[in-house]
Amino acid sequence: MCGLLCTNYSILQEHVNLHLEESSYRQGMDEVQCSSDLELAYQLQKQEDRKRKSEESRQEMEGFQKLQRQYGLDNSGGYKQQQLRQMEIEVNRGRMPPSEFHRVKAGMMESLALGIDDGQTKTSGIIEALHRYYQNIATDVRHVWLSAVVDHFHSSLGDKGWGCGYRNFQMLLSSLLQDDTFDDCLKGMSIPCIPKIQAMIEDAWKEGFDPQGASQLNNRLQGTKAWIGACEIYTLLTSLRVKCRIIDFHKPTGPLGTHPRLFDWILNYYSSEREGDSKVVCTSKPPIYLQHQGHSRTVVGIEERKNRTLCLLIFDPGCPSPEMQKLLKQDIEAGSLRQLRKFVGNLKHKQYQIVAVEGALSPEEKIARRQASQVFTAEKIP
Repeated sequence: MCGLLCTNYSILQEHVNLHLEESSYRQGMDEVQCSSDLELAYQLQKQEDRKRKSEESRQEMEGFQKLQRQYGLDNSGGYKQQQLRQMEIEVNRGRMPPSEFHRVKAGMMESLALGIDDGQTKTSGIIEALHRYYQNIATDVRHVWLSAVVDHFHSSLGDKGWGCGYRNFQMLLSSLLQDDTFDDCLKGMSIPCIPKIQAMIEDAWKEGFDPQGASQLNNRLQGTKAWIGACEIYTLLTSLRVKCRIIDFHKPTGPLGTHPRLFDWILNYYSSEREGDSKVVCTSKPPIYLQHQGHSRTVVGIEERKNRTLCLLIFDPGCPSPEMQKLLKQDIEAGSLRQLRKFVGNLKHKQYQIVAVEGALSPEEKIARRQASQVFTAEKIP
């Protein structure tokens, strides 16, 4: 409030007008300031939004690239490139003589040219050794069922970290090649090397098998470190006219995240060939491909313990030959079987899928299954 006292009306009017002009000016300045503040806030918000979107895009790209690396789709090369890089590292660290490098490289190049596995990671005779062990020792086992004869293959420098699916296919095929049932559909085959297996799956896709799965892997496996799973194993076997089925144990069926229904299914698969009360049954059943998130293995038998619990016998491609060869000794120690034995409490992944072989397909049955694979579905338990 103004404190001026004035007796002249014109002077008073002029003074009042000055106050009004000053007030109007201040109001205008406040409006300008307010507008400026709003503009600044708007620009700051836009800048913050751009930063946030840029960071989200960066994180999304990093996540995508991480998935590409994880599943071998990052264009960093495949089996051959990884094998050569890893051997060069071994030479540089003094763990491999240069002469050994050139010898192994020459063998690998020959194997790749022929499309046949070089057998460097193979161990044979384990099923026969297990039969002897269970006949003579294993007092805590009531019954055991073993698959047909199968070789163990483990990952090498060229496929370490991603090759388990291919190695399990080699194991399964090693058994089928010794079974007369498959003479017609597998005629003339040898155990293929990993790049050859990749080419065979690509050929199956080109035939029209599993177009959705092919699309997810960009219709390409050769020259990549792409993981394969139960669907690719099924696709490849079916394209070779091997009759098989996928069963999806998509959620736990027991306490603490366990899968007793999986164990029951495998027991039924192997024990359907009953041979009286024999403690050890060497069945003619092929091994079973077993998949869970991030890894796959091969089931070669199942124990029924004297306390009625079940225990799977599993070949793991992550287990190196020196460990597997301990099972070939005449006097196998029970501790050596720890790497094979998996009880119900050992299998606690959320989901498991198996591929089980059931025989051979006729050409007509193969065509029907190819058509059915256009929309791929697995049998679910439960």
